[in-house]
Amino acid sequence: MRNLSTPQTKHSSSTVRVGAACPKCGVAQLAPCRTGGIVKCRALHSTAHLRQAAAASLTLCAALTLTACSSPDAKDHAATKSPKATQTQTTPATTDPKEEAKKEAIETYAAYWQEMEKLYADPTGRSADLERYAASEALRNAELDAQRAHDRKRIYVGKIGLTDQTVTKVDASRRIPNATVSSCLDISRWQTVDAETKEPVSLPDNRLTKYVIVSVVEKYPQGWRVTRDRPQGKSC
Repeated sequence: MRNLSTPQTKHSSSTVRVGAACPKCGVAQLAPCRTGGIVKCRALHSTAHLRQAAAASLTLCAALTLTACSSPDAKDHAATKSPKATQTQTTPATTDPKEEAKKEAIETYAAYWQEMEKLYADPTGRSADLERYAASEALRNAELDAQRAHDRKRIYVGKIGLTDQTVTKVDASRRIPNATVSSCLDISRWQTVDAETKEPVSLPDNRLTKYVIVSVVEKYPQGWRVTRDRPQGKSC
């Protein structure tokens, strides 16, 4: 049967010395021979071809390895394995209804007395916005008392001092949340003067100018309001 494999170049059996080029293929003979320094060309050609094929194979493998390392797929694979940053969720702090009620009641109480200063200092009564911080009994009593002073041509000037404000009781769960506030009211710098001359009005020497007062503050739909004032008749 006929041989269909690729024909191989046949060389003559002539000998070539070491270092000389083969007359057929030009390959230099690199190995010494036992028989006087002469080698068979056919054997040396086979060895040279094997070495060249091995070198080409190694070069191809190295190139493929470098290509794989620098390919986009390799980068994507490395990126997928990179650790992701952990997101920290902050839990909002819960507010105690009682503490919130105390805070708002104290703020309203302080603003209430600031509006009282304006109410008593203006004979027309139009400078104050007391309804924003007072209601019910406290609002009625303040407006009536200020009106009596203005009818007598008197006004009150200066500052009201408020210290030791303490919420002694709070009920934030009722239909109308409320708080009881105790404080020391200082009116020693809140003077009664003539509305026209601005001269001080003579007052009893034994009157209390610093005394304890207890007030009730309630939460309406519009906000917190002072509804009652109760002077305790004792100094502080």
